[in-house]
This record gives sequence, structure tokens and C-alpha cells, in this order.
Amino acid sequence: MPRSSAKTATGMPVAMSGQLTARIMFAGRSSSLSAQMVAEVRDQLFAKALQPGDFLGSEKDLAARFGTSRIVARDALRTLEALGIVEIRMGKGGGARIAHGNPRLFAEALAVQLDLAGVSAAEIMDVQRAVETLGAELAAEHATAADIAKLRQLLADAEASIADLDAFTRLSRDFHLAVAEASHNRVIVVQLLSLEHISWPRRNATATPKLARHIIDTHSKLVDFIEMRDASAARALMNDHVKMIRARRVAEHGHSHEAPEEGRCC
Repeated sequence: MPRSSAKTATGMPVAMSGQLTARIMFAGRSSSLSAQMVAEVRDQLFAKALQPGDFLGSEKDLAARFGTSRIVARDALRTLEALGIVEIRMGKGGGARIAHGNPRLFAEALAVQLDLAGVSAAEIMDVQRAVETLGAELAAEHATAADIAKLRQLLADAEASIADLDAFTRLSRDFHLAVAEASHNRVIVVQLLSLEHISWPRRNATATPKLARHIIDTHSKLVDFIEMRDASAARALMNDHVKMIRARRVAEHGHSHEAPEEGRCC
């Protein structure tokens, strides 16, 4: 079966599997044709046959290439754009290009889907513990001077906000994210962003000044370990810290009758 091709940004063709044409011939519904076009482009992306910046073509080009109507091609392009796979420019010289990725854009979308699926606070916090402990370990290995300075500044801001527990809660969230960013692992950062959308309260009704003081002390020790490049100690401290956060979050959501130890978690 002949193969059609898409052109890259340099004008070189990118082979497109002829299997799509066969699937389209037997599909029967425009929505199915659109979904198959999306799947084909996605598969080519994962196979590295398409790269960021590669030109897919206009709506008219895609309709001709895949043997579909422009309505079907338009629907496929809209889906690809919504998924963040392509960027579309209108007007003369416009068309669709493979996008340059920005995973942070989809952290909130993932959080929404997890929430709609009814995941529990315990499930979220178990994964958050795994993500944050690895993040702390990698931060101790890879943090720059600028990363350390940012963490120290967040500690100072939290100290100044200890009487405003809502502001303190936001700064605590920012601190945990800054530790993840200091790992210089983008997957860890995006995962934590997504989890924090669900797990981190905008207002911490159970927080107290005594608890806030304990949190600052824990965060300060963690920065010390990161600055000393003690990956093992940073991982262990973050593990204990998030375990106690988990205990409080689960209790707040009514899944446990065991009250967390006073002053031992946030």
C-alpha cells in the first residue's frame, strides 16, 4: 500500500503509514476518521518521525493527504491543538506545526481528571510522597546556588508570615515546589504540580502557629541537607515530612480516625 508523507520544517517529507488510509476506508463515521488522524500523528510523534517544529500542513493539505473532507481534517486539527500536539497559525503561510512541549500546561488538566475519577486523599498523598522524596534526593545532587537562594528566601518569607496561616500555607506549597524544581527533573515538577492542585489546601483550617514553627524547622533542615549534598538525609527527612502531611490530609478528608501527632505535620 502506498505511503503518504508530511513535510518537516526543513521541507523533508515525513513518512505517514498507509495503515491510516485503510482504517479510514472502513471507518464509517467522520468522528472516527478524525480520531484516526489524531492517532496517526500521535504515533508518528512517539516514533520520532515527527519533531517539534515540523510542518504538518494546512487543513486543506491534511484533507488531501488522508483522503478525508476538510471538516474531518479541521476536527482532527482542533483535537491535536487541544492536546498540545500542534500549534496552528491562521492566514497566509499558516497551518499546523508540531508544538514545542510545555508539560506544565497540562498539570491542572491531569489534576482535574484525577479528581473526576474520585481518587482518594490517601492515593494522592502516597504518590506525592514518592515524588517528593525522590525530588529531595535529586535536589541534593543537582541544586544550584540560585536554587538554594530561592529556598532560603522562601524560608524567610514563611518566617515573616507565620501569623498569617493562609499565606504561610501558600508559601509552604511554594517551598515544596521549589525543592522539586531544584531536582532539575521536569517530570517530577509536573507531577507535583498536578498532585498539589488536589492535595494542597488553599486554607489550612487545622494549622496553628506551633505547627507552622515546626514546619519551618523541618524545611530549614531540609535546605541544609540539600546544600550539604546529603542526598540520603534529604530523602529521609522529606519522606518523614510527607508521611506526616499524609496523616493530616487523610484525617481531614475523614478517612481515618487516628489524629496525627500534634506539631508533627502540616
